[in-house]
Amino acid sequence: MGWSLHHKTGLIHCSPQQAYRGYTLFSTNRGGRHANLIDMEGRICHRWYSEEGISYPYLLDNGNLLLRTSPPQIKGEERFGGSSASILELDWDGNVVWSFRDSMLHHDFQRLPNGNILVLLWVPIPDDLKNRVLGGYESDGDSEPMLGDLVQEITPDGAVVYEWKSWEHLNEEEDVICFLERRRERTHQNALNVTPEGDLLVSFRQTSTVGIVDKASGDFRWKWGPGAVNHQHHPTYLDNGRILMFDNGCHRRGASRSRILEVDPATNEIAWEYQGTPDISFYSYNISSAERQPNGNTLICEGAPGRIFEVTPDKVIVWEYINPYFGNAPSTGPANSVNGVFRAHRYGPDHPGLVGKELDPARYNNVNQLYA
Repeated sequence: MGWSLHHKTGLIHCSPQQAYRGYTLFSTNRGGRHANLIDMEGRICHRWYSEEGISYPYLLDNGNLLLRTSPPQIKGEERFGGSSASILELDWDGNVVWSFRDSMLHHDFQRLPNGNILVLLWVPIPDDLKNRVLGGYESDGDSEPMLGDLVQEITPDGAVVYEWKSWEHLNEEEDVICFLERRRERTHQNALNVTPEGDLLVSFRQTSTVGIVDKASGDFRWKWGPGAVNHQHHPTYLDNGRILMFDNGCHRRGASRSRILEVDPATNEIAWEYQGTPDISFYSYNISSAERQPNGNTLICEGAPGRIFEVTPDKVIVWEYINPYFGNAPSTGPANSVNGVFRAHRYGPDHPGLVGKELDPARYNNVNQLYA
């Protein structure tokens, strides 16, 4: 979408008869220190705060918040997009009840049914492999080792019980870095999800690839994307066996535009898609997410401009909200104040983490009067 300093923020539109009623969770990606849970009217019903920053949170079944903190700062600037310093678990009142800290954490994490957590880290890949990687371009400061993506499963005590080295399962001829991307990273994995069978669902921005990885062998069971999507984010596994994802569309031939795609991994066919009308009205260069709702609608986070909206299967917008909470974070670009949202999630009133919780927007009247 286009940007204006004067456009409205907060709730833009709501069709209560068509939208999936629930509470939407989001945070300001860069420089935000709150996670906000809002109702369908755009009013904050609950908030968590972390002095370490909250770049991306999601709600656990026990009502706690699992989150990725703000990135570590090196000479006042973020090292890589999506980087973080810690993963924290906060209780409903904002107290830290668990933490895992590593300066190479980035992007995504998943709490598993066994209580362990999947985390995503950067690690240097061997120099001989770096020299065989195709694509990308060299730039000042790229003399450091190329970083690859490492998935680890850790216990609550921090012990590593599983790891997957992504670079060991790639094909140099097929998995080529986009020629408009720097060669600092091999894949820039921006998503880590789990299928019902327990396999890994991954997304590589550098190569525009989505894949399902057999967790036991580490090999790809399915890999798709180059030429069909461009620097996508947030693939999720649907009940019908298809994969939903946000196709950002940057570096696409022709006009830049984003799409939401539902892909059948059995056939590689696109079963459903959403795009803006006109095309350029829906575009996020980076971050962003898409999430299927129980009523069949899709909650979309157009991350860069902080826009969250819901569409029906017939592609009608039935709820729309623009993040009014701007963070301040170091940036190499012209704007230091941003309202971007990495991902957004919606939880129904019957979600286990919300049952019995106080969700009265009156507790946040001072904030809601300004921004709701």
